[in-house]
Amino acid sequence: KEIDAIDCMIPDGLKMMLGYLFKLLEVCIIVLLATPFTGLVLLPLTYYFVSVRWLAVNLEFLGNLLVLAAAILSVRGRDELSPGIVGLAVTHSLQVTGILSWIRVKEYDNTPKEAPWILEGSVLPAAWPTIGTIQFEDYGLQYRKGLDWALKDISINIQNREKVGIVGRTGAGKSSLALGMFRILEAAKGQIFIDGINIAQIGLHDLRSRITIIPQDPVLFSGSLRMNLDPFDAFSDEDLWKALDLAHLGSFVSALPQKLNHQCCEGGENLSLGQRQLLCLARALLRKTRILVLDEATAAVDLETDQLIQSTIRTQFDDCTVLTIAHRLNTIMDYSRVMVMDRGTVIEMDSPSQLICLQGHFYQMCVEAGLV
Repeated sequence: KEIDAIDCMIPDGLKMMLGYLFKLLEVCIIVLLATPFTGLVLLPLTYYFVSVRWLAVNLEFLGNLLVLAAAILSVRGRDELSPGIVGLAVTHSLQVTGILSWIRVKEYDNTPKEAPWILEGSVLPAAWPTIGTIQFEDYGLQYRKGLDWALKDISINIQNREKVGIVGRTGAGKSSLALGMFRILEAAKGQIFIDGINIAQIGLHDLRSRITIIPQDPVLFSGSLRMNLDPFDAFSDEDLWKALDLAHLGSFVSALPQKLNHQCCEGGENLSLGQRQLLCLARALLRKTRILVLDEATAAVDLETDQLIQSTIRTQFDDCTVLTIAHRLNTIMDYSRVMVMDRGTVIEMDSPSQLICLQGHFYQMCVEAGLV
Protein backbone atom coordinates (compact mmCIF):
# COMPACT_ATOMS: atom_id res chain seq x y z
CA LYS A 1 0.00 0.00 0.00
CA GLU A 2 2.84 2.37 0.79
CA ILE A 3 4.44 1.71 -2.63
CA ASP A 4 1.17 2.40 -4.38
CA ALA A 5 0.81 5.58 -2.40
CA ILE A 6 4.31 6.72 -3.39
CA ASP A 7 3.61 5.81 -7.05
CA CYS A 8 0.53 7.94 -7.01
CA MET A 9 2.55 10.88 -5.71
CA ILE A 10 4.99 10.74 -8.70
CA PRO A 11 3.81 12.98 -11.58
CA ASP A 12 2.74 11.21 -14.81
CA GLY A 13 5.22 13.22 -16.88
CA LEU A 14 8.11 11.99 -14.78
CA LYS A 15 6.98 8.37 -15.08
CA MET A 16 6.74 8.71 -18.87
CA MET A 17 10.22 10.25 -19.07
CA LEU A 18 11.71 7.43 -16.99
CA GLY A 19 10.05 4.84 -19.26
CA TYR A 20 11.59 6.42 -22.38
CA LEU A 21 15.00 6.58 -20.67
CA PHE A 22 14.95 2.87 -19.88
CA LYS A 23 13.97 2.02 -23.49
CA LEU A 24 16.76 4.25 -24.81
CA LEU A 25 19.18 2.52 -22.48
CA GLU A 26 18.15 -0.87 -23.95
CA VAL A 27 18.79 0.39 -27.48
CA CYS A 28 22.20 1.79 -26.53
CA ILE A 29 23.25 -1.49 -24.95
CA ILE A 30 22.17 -3.45 -28.07
CA VAL A 31 24.07 -1.04 -30.36
CA LEU A 32 27.21 -1.31 -28.24
CA LEU A 33 27.07 -5.09 -28.28
CA ALA A 34 26.34 -5.33 -32.05
CA THR A 35 28.90 -2.74 -33.24
CA PRO A 36 31.84 -5.20 -33.48
CA PHE A 37 29.80 -7.41 -35.83
CA THR A 38 28.68 -4.70 -38.27
CA GLY A 39 32.06 -4.70 -39.97
CA LEU A 40 31.55 -8.31 -41.02
CA VAL A 41 28.40 -7.39 -42.99
CA LEU A 42 29.07 -3.83 -44.09
CA LEU A 43 31.91 -4.57 -46.54
CA PRO A 44 30.10 -7.35 -48.48
CA LEU A 45 26.94 -5.22 -48.63
CA THR A 46 28.97 -2.33 -50.02
CA TYR A 47 30.43 -4.54 -52.75
CA TYR A 48 26.97 -5.93 -53.54
CA PHE A 49 25.29 -2.54 -53.97
CA VAL A 50 28.24 -1.17 -55.96
CA SER A 51 28.17 -4.15 -58.37
CA VAL A 52 24.38 -3.94 -58.79
CA ARG A 53 24.60 -0.25 -59.54
CA TRP A 54 27.48 -0.77 -61.98
CA LEU A 55 25.49 -3.45 -63.82
CA ALA A 56 22.35 -1.30 -63.95
CA VAL A 57 24.23 1.71 -65.37
CA ASN A 58 25.98 -0.35 -68.03
CA LEU A 59 22.83 -2.20 -69.04
CA GLU A 60 20.98 1.10 -69.26
CA PHE A 61 23.72 2.47 -71.50
CA LEU A 62 23.72 -0.67 -73.67
CA GLY A 63 19.93 -0.64 -73.90
CA ASN A 64 19.87 3.00 -74.97
CA LEU A 65 22.45 2.25 -77.67
CA LEU A 66 20.34 -0.63 -78.98
CA VAL A 67 17.18 1.50 -78.98
CA LEU A 68 19.05 4.23 -80.86
CA ALA A 69 20.38 1.71 -83.39
CA ALA A 70 16.93 0.17 -83.86
CA ALA A 71 15.36 3.59 -84.35
CA ILE A 72 17.98 4.66 -86.91
CA LEU A 73 17.70 1.40 -88.87
CA SER A 74 13.91 1.62 -88.78
CA VAL A 75 13.99 5.11 -90.28
CA ARG A 76 16.54 4.14 -92.93
CA GLY A 77 14.62 1.00 -93.90
CA ARG A 78 11.10 2.35 -93.60
CA ASP A 79 10.33 1.37 -97.20
CA GLU A 80 11.27 -2.29 -96.70
CA LEU A 81 10.28 -2.95 -93.07
CA SER A 82 6.71 -3.47 -91.91
CA PRO A 83 5.40 -1.57 -88.84
CA GLY A 84 5.14 -4.86 -86.95
CA ILE A 85 8.84 -5.66 -87.42
CA VAL A 86 9.84 -2.12 -86.38
CA GLY A 87 7.67 -2.27 -83.26
CA LEU A 88 9.07 -5.68 -82.34
CA ALA A 89 12.67 -4.50 -82.73
CA VAL A 90 12.18 -1.37 -80.62
CA THR A 91 10.21 -3.26 -77.95
CA HIS A 92 12.89 -5.91 -77.54
CA SER A 93 15.59 -3.23 -77.45
CA LEU A 94 13.79 -1.50 -74.58
CA GLN A 95 13.62 -4.77 -72.67
CA VAL A 96 17.40 -5.22 -72.63
CA THR A 97 17.68 -2.92 -69.61
CA GLY A 98 15.57 -5.34 -67.59
CA ILE A 99 17.70 -8.41 -68.26
CA LEU A 100 19.23 -8.90 -64.82
CA SER A 101 18.45 -12.59 -64.31
CA TRP A 102 21.75 -14.16 -65.26
CA ILE A 103 20.64 -17.46 -63.72
CA ARG A 104 18.02 -17.81 -66.46
CA VAL A 105 20.59 -16.96 -69.11
CA LYS A 106 22.79 -19.71 -67.72
CA GLU A 107 19.86 -22.14 -67.83
CA TYR A 108 19.37 -21.39 -71.53
CA ASP A 109 23.05 -22.07 -72.08
CA ASN A 110 22.61 -25.51 -70.51
CA THR A 111 19.46 -26.36 -72.49
CA PRO A 112 19.86 -29.68 -74.36
CA LYS A 113 20.73 -28.98 -77.98
CA GLU A 114 19.12 -30.51 -81.05
CA ALA A 115 21.04 -33.11 -83.02
CA PRO A 116 23.40 -31.84 -85.79
CA TRP A 117 21.64 -30.36 -88.80
CA ILE A 118 24.14 -31.96 -91.16
CA LEU A 119 26.11 -35.00 -90.02
CA GLU A 120 29.63 -35.15 -91.40
CA GLY A 121 30.56 -38.51 -92.83
CA SER A 122 26.95 -39.48 -93.47
CA VAL A 123 26.53 -40.62 -97.07
CA LEU A 124 22.96 -40.90 -98.33
CA PRO A 125 21.82 -41.85 -101.83
CA ALA A 126 20.74 -38.75 -103.72
CA ALA A 127 17.16 -39.94 -104.10
CA TRP A 128 16.77 -41.52 -100.63
CA PRO A 129 14.28 -42.83 -99.75
CA THR A 130 13.69 -44.55 -103.08
CA ILE A 131 11.41 -47.35 -101.82
CA GLY A 132 9.56 -45.98 -98.81
CA THR A 133 9.74 -48.82 -96.28
CA ILE A 134 9.53 -47.91 -92.58
CA GLN A 135 10.58 -50.16 -89.71
CA PHE A 136 10.21 -49.55 -85.97
CA GLU A 137 12.34 -51.84 -83.77
CA ASP A 138 11.43 -51.94 -80.06
CA TYR A 139 10.95 -48.16 -80.27
CA GLY A 140 10.29 -46.10 -77.15
CA LEU A 141 9.80 -42.37 -76.62
CA GLN A 142 9.59 -40.06 -73.60
CA TYR A 143 8.81 -36.35 -73.61
CA ARG A 144 11.20 -35.87 -70.72
CA LYS A 145 13.39 -38.19 -68.70
CA GLY A 146 11.49 -39.51 -65.71
CA LEU A 147 8.04 -39.12 -67.27
CA ASP A 148 5.81 -41.97 -68.42
CA TRP A 149 6.51 -43.52 -71.81
CA ALA A 150 4.71 -41.73 -74.65
CA LEU A 151 5.56 -44.71 -76.89
CA LYS A 152 6.81 -48.08 -75.74
CA ASP A 153 7.81 -51.34 -77.39
CA ILE A 154 6.73 -50.30 -80.91
CA SER A 155 7.83 -52.95 -83.41
CA ILE A 156 6.15 -52.70 -86.82
CA ASN A 157 7.07 -52.99 -90.50
CA ILE A 158 5.44 -50.77 -93.14
CA GLN A 159 6.01 -51.76 -96.75
CA ASN A 160 6.51 -49.45 -99.71
CA ARG A 161 3.37 -47.86 -101.20
CA GLU A 162 1.38 -49.05 -98.20
CA LYS A 163 -1.36 -46.79 -96.85
CA VAL A 164 -1.58 -47.07 -93.06
CA GLY A 165 -4.18 -45.36 -90.92
CA ILE A 166 -3.30 -44.63 -87.28
CA VAL A 167 -6.20 -44.34 -84.85
CA GLY A 168 -6.72 -44.23 -81.10
CA ARG A 169 -8.15 -42.22 -78.26
CA THR A 170 -6.69 -38.87 -77.19
CA GLY A 171 -3.28 -39.44 -75.61
CA ALA A 172 -2.80 -42.83 -77.26
CA GLY A 173 0.53 -41.74 -78.81
CA LYS A 174 -0.50 -41.15 -82.43
CA SER A 175 1.18 -37.74 -82.85
CA SER A 176 4.18 -38.93 -80.82
CA LEU A 177 4.82 -41.44 -83.58
CA ALA A 178 5.14 -38.58 -86.11
CA LEU A 179 7.37 -36.60 -83.73
CA GLY A 180 9.67 -39.59 -83.47
CA MET A 181 9.86 -40.09 -87.24
CA PHE A 182 10.97 -36.48 -87.77
CA ARG A 183 13.20 -36.61 -84.67
CA ILE A 184 11.44 -33.67 -83.07
CA LEU A 185 11.86 -35.92 -80.04
CA GLU A 186 14.78 -38.32 -79.90
CA ALA A 187 14.26 -42.00 -79.19
CA ALA A 188 14.62 -43.13 -75.59
CA LYS A 189 15.20 -46.67 -76.84
CA GLY A 190 14.96 -48.65 -80.05
CA GLN A 191 15.45 -47.53 -83.64
CA ILE A 192 13.57 -46.38 -86.74
CA PHE A 193 14.76 -47.48 -90.18
CA ILE A 194 13.69 -45.91 -93.47
CA ASP A 195 14.77 -47.92 -96.50
CA GLY A 196 17.09 -49.82 -94.18
CA ILE A 197 18.91 -46.70 -92.90
CA ASN A 198 18.81 -45.83 -89.20
CA ILE A 199 17.44 -42.27 -89.05
CA ALA A 200 19.47 -41.60 -85.87
CA GLN A 201 22.66 -41.83 -87.94
CA ILE A 202 21.83 -39.08 -90.44
CA GLY A 203 21.57 -35.31 -90.08
CA LEU A 204 18.25 -33.67 -89.29
CA HIS A 205 18.29 -31.73 -92.57
CA ASP A 206 18.75 -34.90 -94.61
CA LEU A 207 15.93 -36.60 -92.73
CA ARG A 208 13.35 -33.80 -92.67
CA SER A 209 13.98 -32.73 -96.26
CA ARG A 210 13.39 -36.27 -97.60
CA ILE A 211 9.99 -36.99 -96.00
CA THR A 212 6.88 -34.80 -95.87
CA ILE A 213 4.27 -34.04 -93.24
CA ILE A 214 0.98 -32.16 -93.51
CA PRO A 215 0.15 -31.04 -89.95
CA GLN A 216 -3.23 -30.33 -88.42
CA ASP A 217 -2.44 -26.61 -88.11
CA PRO A 218 -1.35 -25.29 -91.54
CA VAL A 219 1.87 -23.27 -91.39
CA LEU A 220 2.12 -20.19 -93.63
CA PHE A 221 4.53 -17.27 -93.43
CA SER A 222 4.21 -13.59 -94.16
CA GLY A 223 5.08 -13.25 -97.84
CA SER A 224 3.86 -14.20 -101.30
CA LEU A 225 2.07 -17.40 -102.24
CA ARG A 226 5.10 -18.27 -104.37
CA MET A 227 7.41 -18.00 -101.35
CA ASN A 228 5.10 -20.13 -99.20
CA LEU A 229 4.90 -22.82 -101.86
CA ASP A 230 8.56 -22.78 -102.89
CA PRO A 231 10.72 -20.91 -100.35
CA PHE A 232 13.99 -22.08 -101.97
CA ASP A 233 13.02 -21.30 -105.60
CA ALA A 234 13.54 -24.93 -106.58
CA PHE A 235 10.55 -25.18 -108.94
CA SER A 236 9.32 -23.35 -112.02
CA ASP A 237 6.05 -21.43 -112.24
CA GLU A 238 4.65 -24.25 -114.34
CA ASP A 239 5.30 -26.70 -111.50
CA LEU A 240 3.67 -24.33 -109.01
CA TRP A 241 0.52 -23.96 -111.10
CA LYS A 242 0.33 -27.71 -111.64
CA ALA A 243 0.54 -28.31 -107.88
CA LEU A 244 -2.13 -25.67 -107.25
CA ASP A 245 -4.44 -27.27 -109.81
CA LEU A 246 -3.99 -30.70 -108.24
CA ALA A 247 -4.72 -29.16 -104.83
CA HIS A 248 -7.93 -27.60 -106.20
CA LEU A 249 -6.60 -24.07 -105.73
CA GLY A 250 -5.74 -23.16 -109.33
CA SER A 251 -8.96 -21.25 -110.06
CA PHE A 252 -8.78 -19.41 -106.73
CA VAL A 253 -5.19 -18.21 -107.26
CA SER A 254 -5.88 -17.33 -110.91
CA ALA A 255 -8.64 -14.98 -109.78
CA LEU A 256 -6.31 -13.06 -107.46
CA PRO A 257 -5.00 -9.75 -108.89
CA GLN A 258 -1.36 -10.63 -108.19
CA LYS A 259 -1.78 -14.39 -108.60
CA LEU A 260 1.36 -16.14 -107.27
CA ASN A 261 2.64 -12.83 -105.91
CA HIS A 262 -0.44 -12.41 -103.71
CA GLN A 263 0.74 -11.45 -100.23
CA CYS A 264 -0.19 -13.69 -97.29
CA CYS A 265 -0.49 -12.26 -93.80
CA GLU A 266 1.42 -13.85 -90.93
CA GLY A 267 -0.05 -17.32 -90.43
CA GLY A 268 -2.17 -16.90 -93.57
CA GLU A 269 -4.84 -14.95 -91.70
CA ASN A 270 -6.20 -13.48 -94.95
CA LEU A 271 -7.01 -16.99 -96.22
CA SER A 272 -9.62 -19.41 -94.96
CA LEU A 273 -8.55 -22.44 -92.94
CA GLY A 274 -9.45 -24.75 -95.82
CA GLN A 275 -7.40 -22.71 -98.31
CA ARG A 276 -4.42 -22.75 -95.95
CA GLN A 277 -4.62 -26.52 -95.64
CA LEU A 278 -4.89 -26.92 -99.42
CA LEU A 279 -1.77 -24.74 -99.81
CA CYS A 280 0.07 -27.13 -97.49
CA LEU A 281 -1.17 -29.98 -99.70
CA ALA A 282 0.18 -28.16 -102.78
CA ARG A 283 3.52 -27.78 -101.01
CA ALA A 284 3.57 -31.54 -100.39
CA LEU A 285 2.69 -32.20 -104.03
CA LEU A 286 5.67 -30.11 -105.13
CA ARG A 287 8.10 -32.08 -102.98
CA LYS A 288 6.51 -35.47 -103.79
CA THR A 289 8.67 -37.48 -101.39
CA ARG A 290 8.30 -41.25 -101.09
CA ILE A 291 6.86 -40.96 -97.56
CA LEU A 292 3.95 -38.72 -96.57
CA VAL A 293 2.66 -38.27 -93.02
CA LEU A 294 -0.71 -36.64 -92.36
CA ASP A 295 -1.14 -35.64 -88.71
CA GLU A 296 -4.92 -35.14 -88.50
CA ALA A 297 -4.54 -32.83 -91.49
CA THR A 298 -8.29 -32.54 -92.05
CA ALA A 299 -9.43 -32.36 -88.42
CA ALA A 300 -10.24 -28.64 -88.51
CA VAL A 301 -11.55 -28.29 -92.08
CA ASP A 302 -15.05 -28.73 -93.43
CA LEU A 303 -16.26 -31.97 -95.00
CA GLU A 304 -15.93 -30.66 -98.57
CA THR A 305 -12.26 -29.69 -98.10
CA ASP A 306 -11.64 -33.02 -96.39
CA GLN A 307 -13.00 -34.87 -99.42
CA LEU A 308 -10.83 -32.78 -101.79
CA ILE A 309 -7.69 -33.56 -99.78
CA GLN A 310 -8.47 -37.28 -99.52
CA SER A 311 -9.19 -37.49 -103.25
CA THR A 312 -5.88 -35.84 -104.14
CA ILE A 313 -3.91 -38.05 -101.76
CA ARG A 314 -5.43 -41.23 -103.23
CA THR A 315 -4.60 -40.25 -106.81
CA GLN A 316 -1.34 -38.29 -106.54
CA PHE A 317 0.37 -40.29 -103.77
CA ASP A 318 -0.62 -43.73 -104.99
CA ASP A 319 3.04 -44.74 -105.42
CA CYS A 320 4.07 -43.35 -102.01
CA THR A 321 3.96 -44.70 -98.48
CA VAL A 322 1.28 -42.78 -96.60
CA LEU A 323 0.77 -42.68 -92.82
CA THR A 324 -2.48 -40.98 -91.82
CA ILE A 325 -3.26 -40.07 -88.23
CA ALA A 326 -7.03 -40.07 -88.65
CA HIS A 327 -9.87 -38.50 -86.71
CA ARG A 328 -12.53 -39.52 -89.24
CA LEU A 329 -12.54 -43.28 -89.60
CA ASN A 330 -14.36 -43.22 -92.94
CA THR A 331 -11.26 -41.67 -94.58
CA ILE A 332 -9.10 -44.75 -93.87
CA MET A 333 -11.55 -47.60 -94.49
CA ASP A 334 -9.94 -48.29 -97.89
CA TYR A 335 -6.36 -48.22 -96.53
CA SER A 336 -4.03 -51.22 -96.64
CA ARG A 337 -3.86 -51.50 -92.86
CA VAL A 338 -5.02 -49.71 -89.72
CA MET A 339 -2.89 -49.34 -86.61
CA VAL A 340 -4.86 -49.00 -83.38
CA MET A 341 -2.92 -47.40 -80.51
CA ASP A 342 -3.63 -47.16 -76.80
CA ARG A 343 -1.40 -45.73 -74.07
CA GLY A 344 1.66 -45.63 -76.30
CA THR A 345 1.44 -49.19 -77.63
CA VAL A 346 0.07 -50.84 -80.78
CA ILE A 347 -2.83 -53.05 -79.71
CA GLU A 348 -4.21 -53.95 -83.15
CA MET A 349 -2.86 -53.77 -86.69
CA ASP A 350 -4.45 -55.34 -89.76
CA SER A 351 -6.67 -54.48 -92.70
CA PRO A 352 -9.86 -52.57 -91.79
CA SER A 353 -12.11 -55.46 -92.83
CA GLN A 354 -10.13 -57.96 -90.77
CA LEU A 355 -10.16 -55.74 -87.69
CA ILE A 356 -13.93 -55.33 -87.97
CA CYS A 357 -14.32 -59.11 -88.15
CA LEU A 358 -12.25 -59.46 -84.96
CA GLN A 359 -14.72 -57.12 -83.17
CA GLY A 360 -11.98 -55.58 -81.05
CA HIS A 361 -11.08 -51.97 -80.33
CA PHE A 362 -11.31 -50.82 -83.95
CA TYR A 363 -14.72 -52.44 -84.29
CA GLN A 364 -15.96 -50.54 -81.23
CA MET A 365 -14.66 -47.27 -82.68
CA CYS A 366 -16.47 -47.98 -85.97
CA VAL A 367 -19.68 -48.70 -84.07
CA GLU A 368 -19.39 -45.38 -82.23
CA ALA A 369 -18.78 -43.61 -85.56
CA GLY A 370 -21.82 -45.28 -87.12
CA LEU A 371 -19.80 -47.11 -89.79
CA VAL A 372 -21.01 -50.63 -88.90
